[in-house]
Amino acid sequence: MSTMSRGRRIAGWVLTTVVSLLFVASSYPKLTKADWMVEGMEKWGLGDQVLLIGAGELLGGLLFLIPLTHSLGLLLLTAYMGGAIATHMEHGERYIVQSGILLLIWLTGYLRYPEVLQSFRPATPDQSIVEY
Repeated sequence: MSTMSRGRRIAGWVLTTVVSLLFVASSYPKLTKADWMVEGMEKWGLGDQVLLIGAGELLGGLLFLIPLTHSLGLLLLTAYMGGAIATHMEHGERYIVQSGILLLIWLTGYLRYPEVLQSFRPATPDQSIVEY
């Protein structure tokens, strides 16, 4: 039996579905090479990479949705949004939306699997710290 509250589980699944659908829907114009999407990507010098970017978005969104691969999806979507933020920064554009989506991804990841942020918690006296 899960120790997570029912409300937290529901919120986690709702946000997971929303985030996953956001990325799956966003991948469609890239995978179909919609003219407006290709033109938009060309202004950043990414016109030739539209299919790769769309495939990464689709893969990350689907992996984020599946419980077994949620952690991998979390990592892929984090990397994807980091790239989006860096691209907007490089071109002097606002990146608040991309940052907000990144925060939403991590909030969702935390709601579903709080242990994903376990390494940020201080060690308790009964835990041994491994030093390398």
